[in-house]
Amino acid sequence: MQVEVWSPPPVLLTVDLVILTLREGRLCVLLVERGEDPFQGMLALPGGFLNHAYEEILDAAHRELSEETALTAGWVHLEQLATYGDAGRDPRGRVVSVAHLAITPGLPEPVAGTDAMHAAWVPAEPVLSGEVKLAFDHRRIVMDGIERARTKLEFSALATAFCGEFFTIVELQKVYEAVWGTELDTRNFYRKVQAVKGFIIPAGSGRRATGGRPARLYRAGPKTVLFPPLIRPLLPATEENTRGKGE
Repeated sequence: MQVEVWSPPPVLLTVDLVILTLREGRLCVLLVERGEDPFQGMLALPGGFLNHAYEEILDAAHRELSEETALTAGWVHLEQLATYGDAGRDPRGRVVSVAHLAITPGLPEPVAGTDAMHAAWVPAEPVLSGEVKLAFDHRRIVMDGIERARTKLEFSALATAFCGEFFTIVELQKVYEAVWGTELDTRNFYRKVQAVKGFIIPAGSGRRATGGRPARLYRAGPKTVLFPPLIRPLLPATEENTRGKGE
């Protein structure tokens, strides 16, 4: 009886990077314009193939970030987001991508390099809605990355990193509104923030003029994990309807 010899199917591995920041009060995602096929000229996430069989995945992620945008490991802390391996996601063959996420304040303008013709910060809203078209299944990856970032703001003190050393609660609220993509009730937000001991603490007796009554200043407290968490309100139905419709 003839025994069929099995051989592993050819599978290629890439890394994709969801880099998020706030610019002028808007949540933005770092995108590059592809300089080669497939999808030449389309916007996409920074990323690419492993350099060689022994390159570590995280090293490949940092290398691609540096090569395509000139951002280095000193600027961002990358964490694994998810793995994407649908059979038809890449016209070049069976390509599995390990996506990484970073949400960091104060990032500079990116500089395109290697196979990217252009790199820029793009507001997240038109990407989520599909108005801005992305190559491959990158819209789905962006949506998953933003969802992870929104959850981080619920359970961690990450939002204070996007404020100055001293800030008002309204300024902190604007960070949550930008990342969560929805307006918040100021009184309700104030109550929830004050209920989380050690999240923010008063910065002495300082106050900041706001056009009305001067607002009290705060600074980041010692807590990095929020309890109780600041649970976000439900997203607008228009955005909920886009979930799971990645390109």
